[in-house]
Amino acid sequence: MSIAEPGGWRLGVDVGGTFTDLVLLSPDGRATTRKVLSTTANYADAILQGVRELLASAGIAAGEIAELIHGTTVATNAILERRGARTGLVTTDGFRDLLEIGRIRLSRLYDMDQQRPVPLVRRRWRFEVEERLDHQGNVLRPINSHSLDRVIDALVTEDFESLAICLVHAYANPAHERAVAAAIRARLPDLHITLSSEVLPEIREFERTSTTVTNAYVMPVIGHYLSTLETKLNSLGMKAPILIMQSNGGVMSSRRARQRPVQLIESGPAAGVIAAAALARRVDAPNVISVDMGGTTAKASVIEDYEIKRSNEFEIGGPISQGSRLNKGGGYLLRTPAIDIAEVGAGGGSLVTIDAAGALHVGPQSAGAVPGPVCYDLGGTVPTLTDANVTLGYLAQDRLPSGLVLAAEKGRQAIATQIARPLELSIDEAAYGVYLVGCAGIARAVRAVTVERGRDPRDFTIVAFGGNGPLLAAEMARSLEVGSVLVPLAPGVFSALGLLEADVEHHLVRTFNRPLDGLADEDLAHELSSLATEARDLMLAEGHTQQLEATSAVDARYAGQSFELTVTVPHLDAPGLAAAIAEDFGREHERTYGHRASGDPIQIVNLRAVARVPQAAERHAIRPTTEPNPDQTQRLAYFGPQLGRLPTPVIDRFDLGKEPRSGPLLIEEYDATTLVPPGCAAWLDALGNIVIRVES
Repeated sequence: MSIAEPGGWRLGVDVGGTFTDLVLLSPDGRATTRKVLSTTANYADAILQGVRELLASAGIAAGEIAELIHGTTVATNAILERRGARTGLVTTDGFRDLLEIGRIRLSRLYDMDQQRPVPLVRRRWRFEVEERLDHQGNVLRPINSHSLDRVIDALVTEDFESLAICLVHAYANPAHERAVAAAIRARLPDLHITLSSEVLPEIREFERTSTTVTNAYVMPVIGHYLSTLETKLNSLGMKAPILIMQSNGGVMSSRRARQRPVQLIESGPAAGVIAAAALARRVDAPNVISVDMGGTTAKASVIEDYEIKRSNEFEIGGPISQGSRLNKGGGYLLRTPAIDIAEVGAGGGSLVTIDAAGALHVGPQSAGAVPGPVCYDLGGTVPTLTDANVTLGYLAQDRLPSGLVLAAEKGRQAIATQIARPLELSIDEAAYGVYLVGCAGIARAVRAVTVERGRDPRDFTIVAFGGNGPLLAAEMARSLEVGSVLVPLAPGVFSALGLLEADVEHHLVRTFNRPLDGLADEDLAHELSSLATEARDLMLAEGHTQQLEATSAVDARYAGQSFELTVTVPHLDAPGLAAAIAEDFGREHERTYGHRASGDPIQIVNLRAVARVPQAAERHAIRPTTEPNPDQTQRLAYFGPQLGRLPTPVIDRFDLGKEPRSGPLLIEEYDATTLVPPGCAAWLDALGNIVIRVES
């Protein structure tokens, strides 16, 4: 299997919790878009509906599509909703409770009542084998065959769908894990088995166990989903290969996605950052903050000097999903390369509630696609952020440009009875309060990837997209004192566009754990080159015969530190390799933590390699097609108690023009609505992007 040759039709599909976004790209770079409500019972049904509509619109047969690139939240939702497989864990004796012990850290240090997420594998489903290796992979105690037989007997009676095997120090020597797996497969040939030495050959037992368990937990779910999707697409006559977006921003084959589903956890959010990075290069804006707000969550990520920031671990399922080393312990830890994204439960479908103390909350629970916001009139009864936006006049009152019918009065009544009345506010004041809390939710995600990383958000431009990002971005930017917001073409399906701009990539890691001081340049270069060759071979084995690129990096820390920083190694054959790594590490340490410890010994912990198939240059010339909005009018929109309701023009993007136009303005298009508040101004740049100048 190889990626499609230039010139064929390509399809990007991004499945979210509320909407499924599709982009069909023609051979000459024209992109046609569709948004359909996600079918949460079976996400493949919404994809099939959208594909049919796009094929009919383009007038082509399904067989003409050469490639489908897919971003999915199926793995994420399986974890958050605890709908993964019935999973067991086999580990070294004495390490059964590692999932509870973790790092002995809590996300809220002084909150004695907080509850950590229940482990994905129950304690009684964790089994111990008597064996032991040392940290260099030497056998201290061989596998006790009697203990292994007892474990296998227990596995047979429990009827597991999937199994994680994580033995101590297996990263240094996988022999024991492989032997245990072989013995289990002999008795249970249909069991899905995940080995930690294959998923994460890296030190730290908790991180490796947590990641391996998560991979096993979602493996049957992803396998079933991809098989169902392929069957349904084949029924349309589509034979194109399916590539899946990874958390790290690259794409991989569906076959490998079945084996490494843990690499898909941040699949959907990653695509939006890829698109934002491509846009940053086009508009010559080196430093941007990607802000993606859909129906369920809001995501933020930093692009600095045109480079996407990545993290080697992140948590999911806590109050905020992010790759920061701060405030860990609130979710499930995954040690796998991912774009550094902070994600909060704040979207258009986020439920609005009042707690016992009278405080207003937006999310993290969401109405999703079913039953959806009250104004969708699909059975929802709890008000959402979208209901507040309809009440404020920010959204159309009867029908969105995408064709979705709205029942605005039902949304207003939900805000009135469930929010305004208990808080003793007017309906407008209550709805505006909901809007500001929603803006604060996005701002929280932005701070997590800027302020908490030692970056000043005022030094960046915000790129706002998603179905709700352009509606809240300007007000959120004002709260952060960010002066400029960019809203791209087709903002509501921007992540799906990002799928079409991603490279095929594979990321590998290997524990090295040696001091940098005294390490010969040629020895370090040899180890890095060996790992890069392994990554290239993986690409070739999957049929990627195009020109391959490989890059290397190291995880380094000062001796005695608990965590590492990743430093890119640009040239393996350059003289002074070790000295260059030391200098780059010191610079990154100073930028991240505010200081460097010059002269302190540096430890190389892990080696990393990335192999990629770069896109053909013409694939970056994607041009979304837009249709004018014929229903241009004016609405009374509410902008707080000081301004009240103001007559607000509702215009089409291309009626905005090149000269600054003062707010308030509402710019409606097929997939999103952009709000330019009073005190701000907006215009179109040369590429058709909306530029909003934000005044304090």
